[in-house]
Amino acid sequence: MKRRPLPVSVALTATAALLLTACGSGDDKSSDNDKVTGAYQGAKTPKGSASRSGAPAVDNPDGVDVSLPKDMNLVFDWDKPKDKNEAAAMDDAANYLRAIYRGVNKRTTKDAAVTACATGDGLHYANTQINAWIDGGWTATGTLRHYDGTTRSAPNGKSVEVAFCADSGKFFGKEIKTQKILKTKPSIEDFDYFKIVMVKFPTNEGLWQASKVFVEANAEKCQ
Repeated sequence: MKRRPLPVSVALTATAALLLTACGSGDDKSSDNDKVTGAYQGAKTPKGSASRSGAPAVDNPDGVDVSLPKDMNLVFDWDKPKDKNEAAAMDDAANYLRAIYRGVNKRTTKDAAVTACATGDGLHYANTQINAWIDGGWTATGTLRHYDGTTRSAPNGKSVEVAFCADSGKFFGKEIKTQKILKTKPSIEDFDYFKIVMVKFPTNEGLWQASKVFVEANAEKCQ
């Protein structure tokens, strides 16, 4: 079985969640009913670690460890925008995904990276994803590719929408007890289209947190 996001939108107002530490570099480095966007409650098993544009995952952005095990490879195959804020928001969106899969690997929603990289609905989404993996008795293995990334800033400059495709065709769930890898045949279910709304934290210019997550499953546009 392979876990994947369900196409359910979450749009709660972003709130000032407890800020433990910055999620990622500020410059240019890289619900209803709890049916959260991308909640891994579907027929596929989740997928792993994030490395930007094919580069290794960032280990300690601003003091937060978002490193992942070697067999969890999150690839971010996209170009960084020229706008400084949009570039920082895109980098922190990648760190947010890394934080989720770090929680999957550590089997906890309490990891510092999760609470640093998300707020409001984004935090709820992350917790739902991690708990679904934990409840299923799975971790993840393989390569999860993110590509065709775009950014769009709000007029007030305080939020940036980061949109991208995800291909989980080579990313699988792995049973914790048996270490069995839950492979599936390639299909349209491997492709999802994400929009993550990143918000600038008012007391930290370099911090962007995921506040809302939207997922379109079976995304033909991503094939």
